[in-house]
Amino acid sequence: MAERVKKEPDREAGALVIGLGRFGSAIAATLDRLGQDVLAVEHKEERVAQWSGRLPLVQADATNPEALEQLGARDFAVAVVGVGSSLEASVLITANLVDLKTPQIWAKAVTPEHGRILQRIGAHHVVYPESDAGARVAHLVSGKMLDYIQVEDDFVIVKMRPPLEMQGFTLAQSDVRKRYGVTVIGVKSPGLEFQYATAETRVAASDFIVVSGHEDVLERFSARP
Repeated sequence: MAERVKKEPDREAGALVIGLGRFGSAIAATLDRLGQDVLAVEHKEERVAQWSGRLPLVQADATNPEALEQLGARDFAVAVVGVGSSLEASVLITANLVDLKTPQIWAKAVTPEHGRILQRIGAHHVVYPESDAGARVAHLVSGKMLDYIQVEDDFVIVKMRPPLEMQGFTLAQSDVRKRYGVTVIGVKSPGLEFQYATAETRVAASDFIVVSGHEDVLERFSARP
């Protein structure tokens, strides 16, 4: 039976986060800090003790569909399955949420095979925190990129220093979109607010630029001197 640890939020449009490992706790804590309605579910006593009083929290075994019913899981608009170390638990929890007709289910996977199973049973979004973080860091350490976000498939957004051919010129003058197939979204100058790019935006050597495009194109562009 689910044990109430802290008063639950209004659930009609809230997020249910199951599992308070590194992944789940980061999501729950961030949502809570942003003022979003969130309820965390964890069955391990040590993690419940760690997060009690810091998050809206219920101690329950989410592999048990009756426990999810008791804590009102069907009333949440979004559920995040942060359990990844146990394939069986991850699949059972996701299946329970599918049975409850949860509108949006985000599930953590540790392998491609794990991810395919989660998708087949009805998870709407499958994320790979470890592999995604590893790929991101690889891009950062291998070139001049200062930040890297994969938006979809091979389309990415990066933060980088401008190559020499852009420094001192407006975007119309350097014309990198036509020459290299990348789009400069904005420019951040030291001490100034971020500004969205226009053709008249002049880029200095000390600036950071935010650029979007296909992954392979941006890899080549970021490698330019």
